[in-house]
Formats: sequence, structure tokens, C-alpha cells
Amino acid sequence: MLGYRPNRAASALRSNRSHLIGLVMNNLLNATFHTVAEVVQKRAAASGFQVLLCITDADPAREDDVLAMLGEHGVDGTIVIGSGRSAAASNALLAQGRAVVNLIRSVKGSSASTVLADDVTGARDATAHLVELGHRRIGYIGGTEDATSGRERFEGYCSALTDAGIAIDDSIVRKGPFSTEFGADAINSLLDAPEAMTALYAANHEAVFGILPTLVGRGVSVPNELSLICHEDMPWLAMWQPAITVVDNGAAQLANVAMDILFQQIKGSVEPDGRTYRIGARLVERNSCAAL
Repeated sequence: MLGYRPNRAASALRSNRSHLIGLVMNNLLNATFHTVAEVVQKRAAASGFQVLLCITDADPAREDDVLAMLGEHGVDGTIVIGSGRSAAASNALLAQGRAVVNLIRSVKGSSASTVLADDVTGARDATAHLVELGHRRIGYIGGTEDATSGRERFEGYCSALTDAGIAIDDSIVRKGPFSTEFGADAINSLLDAPEAMTALYAANHEAVFGILPTLVGRGVSVPNELSLICHEDMPWLAMWQPAITVVDNGAAQLANVAMDILFQQIKGSVEPDGRTYRIGARLVERNSCAAL
């Protein structure tokens, strides 16, 4: 019938489904999160679902409140990119028979399935690439240890240096929050250090928004004075001058795998099993690295 639209409330009563999916995210600054949101929205719409987007600023208390609210709204499933400290709240959703998938960050104590990038390998490959170019003083700007990416990217960085016989120098390592402000502060402190680094692995994606403008503002020539690799791609990094070499964490694939698992759980074809699924990361070489 022309103009007919199905009654979602009636359909939900008949099927015992709300056709709602929750998407819980720390922020919308991170380009990976943009890609995830686009994929989730497209996949959901194609299957007749609506998405409830919730931004938590990585605040565990806010995250718990949001997850409880999604349960009250009767969501069929939820994808969580969070603080990594919401196990009780996500497990409560699972206990209600709702599907939950943790994405990008693992959650200690969570019974939900988890989809992660292979950050250790990506970080190792990035650092090894700089070593192969002759660099030995390779600075590091990363996230905090309570985040999966913070722990695993630093592990990969250390692994590559150790394999090359290079000692870890804490004086050129900076770890902090996922923010533009931290990126600017971290790169300034590294540039002001007594002994200069010749290369930098920027493993904190949000910090890159502070790192690159600061390098420009201080007149640091990349790659002539400093070789640079950033973790997680975004379109403008390819357009930056010079184009920035990156570790691509496969954001679209991460989101698609998470949605595959979520839909399987919603349909009842698989049960939440607490397994972790890994998506490979790859080094994309551009023009921001030079041989020493």
C-alpha cells in the first residue's frame, strides 16, 4: 500500500525484539570510531534495526549508566567501545538475554565476545620499519596502560627495539590520556629533551591531533629532522605534507566482524562465549619516514 509504514511497536511485541542496537563509544574524535559508527549504522539499517548512539567520554560511571539505560530500552544487542571497566554492566545485559560485543578494548571480567585489532603486531612492524631505516632513538607517544591499545602498542614497540638490541629509553617515552592536549604536551616535552630522538611512533590516535600541528608550529621538518609513524589511519593523514606513514588497524573490518557476531547472537545461532577475535593491522608506507 502506498505510504504504508510498519508499526515497530506492534512488530516488537510479536517478535519479542525491539530492533534496536546500542552503540557505546568513548568519543567521536577518533577516526576509527567514525568508521565503526558508519559500518554499524549501515549494517543495522540493512537488517531493519535502528542504532542508539551513546557517547561516554570513557567515564566508567557514565558507561555503566548508559548500558543500564540501553537494557531498560530493550535493545536486542549492544556494541561497546568503552573504558574497559564495564564488565558488571555488560554482563547484566547478557544475563537479560541481550547480545553484547566488546570492540577495540578488552574488558576484564566480561563474558561478552571481544573483537580487537592486532595492535602488538602493528606496533612491532611500525617500530621495526624505523629501525630498518637506521633509527635507534625512536620516541613513543602512547595511551595509558588501562587501555588495550595502550598496553599492546607499547608491548609491540618494546618488542621491536629488544629484537634489534636497542634498550628501552624511558626518557623518550610518553604515555597519557587519549586527547589532543596530551599530544601537544608530549611532543613538546620530547622535543625539549636533552638528547634528541630521530624518529617517533605516535601510538595514541587522539594525540596525533596535537602532535602534528605542534611539529609544524615548532618548525620541525618531517622526515628530514624527524621520521614519523602514526597508529590508525584517517583520510587527511594521506593529504598531509608529507603524507604520513600509518598503521592501519582495519577499522571497517573490525566493525563488520563485531556486527556479524552481534547478529548471530541476536538470532540465537551462537551464544556469547567470551572469545577474543583478532583483526590484522598493516603498515601503510607514505612519505614521513627517511633513512638516517
